[in-house]
Amino acid sequence: MLSLSQTTGYAIQAMAYLDEPDGEPKFVRDVAEATGVPAAYLAKLVQKLVDAGLVESKKGFWGGIRLARPAREISLLEVSNALDGPRWMGQCLLGLEECSDARACPAHEFWKSARDLIRSKLAETRLSDVAEFEQRKKLTTSKTDTLSR
Repeated sequence: MLSLSQTTGYAIQAMAYLDEPDGEPKFVRDVAEATGVPAAYLAKLVQKLVDAGLVESKKGFWGGIRLARPAREISLLEVSNALDGPRWMGQCLLGLEECSDARACPAHEFWKSARDLIRSKLAETRLSDVAEFEQRKKLTTSKTDTLSR
């Protein structure tokens, strides 16, 4: 099944929980606890996200992490590229080394158009979209919990 890597998924979950650039920094352990992302793993991801200019990190007692730009300005493609590199989907769906426009495998044209469509959707989908989705999920869950009591 084709999907974003678990690493990118974890980063998106964690980033959707972070405050905007003018908000309060959050400790990595708190973000990990709130999102279910393993803390040690998240700590490693944060450095890559900082290097990519997506997250700010401040050390010390009043430190923590927060978004480097507003969530509406961060695309899921940027997050994926920061963690898995721009070629994360691979050139050939079948994994063939010699597949290209000049020497196309049986799935080449399909994969070429599917890759473009996936990249386009990830480029237009914003971190704020994920954060809003997660907020709606929390509201639905809390309403269901209240009704079941």
